[in-house]
Amino acid sequence: MKTFNNYINGKEVASRDGRTTPVIDPTTGKQYATAALSGPADVDDAMKAAADAFESWKHSTPSMRQKAINDIADAMEEHMNELIETEIENTGKPRAITFSEEVPPMMDQIRFFAGAARMLEGKSAGEYMANFTSYIRREPIGVCAQVAPWNYPLMMGVWKFIPAIAAGNTTVLKPSDTTPASTALLAKIAGAVLPPGVLNVICGDRDTGRNMVAHQTPGMVSVTGSVRAGMEVAEAASKSLKRVHLELGGKAPVVIFDDADLELAASTIAMTGYFNAGQDCTAATRVIAGPKIYGDFVDALAEQAKKTKTGKPNEDVLYGPLNNEVHLGKVKGFVDRTPKHAKVVAGGSQVSGPGYFFEPTVICDLKQNDEMIQNEMFGPVITVQKFSDEQEALKWANGVEYALASSVWTRDLGKAMRMTKNLDFGCVWVNTHIPMVAEMPHGGYKKSGYGKDLSAYALDDYTRIKHVMINLNS
Repeated sequence: MKTFNNYINGKEVASRDGRTTPVIDPTTGKQYATAALSGPADVDDAMKAAADAFESWKHSTPSMRQKAINDIADAMEEHMNELIETEIENTGKPRAITFSEEVPPMMDQIRFFAGAARMLEGKSAGEYMANFTSYIRREPIGVCAQVAPWNYPLMMGVWKFIPAIAAGNTTVLKPSDTTPASTALLAKIAGAVLPPGVLNVICGDRDTGRNMVAHQTPGMVSVTGSVRAGMEVAEAASKSLKRVHLELGGKAPVVIFDDADLELAASTIAMTGYFNAGQDCTAATRVIAGPKIYGDFVDALAEQAKKTKTGKPNEDVLYGPLNNEVHLGKVKGFVDRTPKHAKVVAGGSQVSGPGYFFEPTVICDLKQNDEMIQNEMFGPVITVQKFSDEQEALKWANGVEYALASSVWTRDLGKAMRMTKNLDFGCVWVNTHIPMVAEMPHGGYKKSGYGKDLSAYALDDYTRIKHVMINLNS
């Protein structure tokens, strides 16, 4: 049986007390490995290593950091087959989809931040008061405690530590306890390039994460996870006034007006709603459709769902299993509680056999206050509501506690511009859904959290600003 250990100060190590947790293959529901269960002593070791490394890494030049990050990308490309096979074993994702849809953007994002490391700048020096010259220093924060989610373990690990080290910080990164495999491997690959202690990875559960957040060493905590976890992190971090970066999920509205390209909308929404089993905080799972096309759209989406396949990594499918048994039960519970006024028009059941597979599902005629509309299901379930006019569509789209991503479908430019202006979400797509580029920020408002991943805006979160003033007559 495989074992995934911590990576601290450039070395692979077991937990201090030898404790481990089981790691389950979601395609079978059976254990295939164990991972270190890190306690306070392990967190202390990792934080000390990161703090010691920061004393020299903070003085590295932008060109040095650029070279290191490009070297990480080169090393990952050399080990890409091993990384992806580990990720597939980790998550049960389809092999072909993982290679085509996750690897290219991930590598592009790493190389973007390699270049962005050399673009950190402030205002030009000047005399804003007579006889005194002021200038701005942009500096790293220090040690960053980071917790990555289980839906994209490898990519989210990259989103966490790469911008942090690009800005001159050092990190202690914890993967989810259900998906430690690819992050543990990534640590060894990247760690061979970086000075010891710049990147540290510790495996563990929620208590491990709590110990990281409460620890006195980090100057910043970055977490991608649930709203509950984010609120707990923000509260714990407030006691020492740590900077906090939170990405906490979404409930993306997909507003389809009567003049939209129905065929394009149905095929795109099915793909982006079911991709990764709907385990994506930007997934197109909450459709709000116009009155004239509502019936036709529901029929078209149901047909798309029936053509969509789920299955094991080597099969020709769009998505694999849900992450774990508890989460499968959560998704199944939502569907089982479908209100009487709503209708399941496609799917609606767990796939028979081993593993945590769930059918691609469409549920229509839902009302705004229904739990499936208000709460994030994080599964392969797309809901559809019928709006009466633009004002109601906007009200319903904004009428949830999440505010991460959204999309609008219309041929009317003025209508698209009004909606993009008034939708209260960190990202709005028009006549598409889910494309991301390294140059543009990802992050939301309200209970979706705050702070940005990707783009130069991410580096704003991982740096601090210092004003220096010099007396010219001294």
